[in-house]
Amino acid sequence: MSNEKVSAAIYKAIDAFNEQSGKNHQLKKSPTTILFGKGGQLDSLALVSFIVEVEEKITDDLGVSIALADERALSQKNSPFLTLQTLTQYVSLLIDEHERRPQQQASSIGERQQ
Repeated sequence: MSNEKVSAAIYKAIDAFNEQSGKNHQLKKSPTTILFGKGGQLDSLALVSFIVEVEEKITDDLGVSIALADERALSQKNSPFLTLQTLTQYVSLLIDEHERRPQQQASSIGERQQ
């Protein structure tokens, strides 16, 4: 999945998030926007709300259901929730893995039948 399509869905999530949030949690649409951590614009509760918005927009706009806040994301040395750029890269990775999975399973089944 292209980063442009992922970014567009994430930017729609920002619009929805900003609409629901107070003035303290307005996010800018920039790859360098720091989401969470040192200098981050979101506290933990706002981050969870934003993640839910992103998951919904990815499902609605790209037709892929992903879970962003899982053990894998939380255990990474470099958080995927640091900036919009790192989030976009992580979402793209998850979508690419999701799209490859059915092909891998189908090829495994084909190999076993031969």
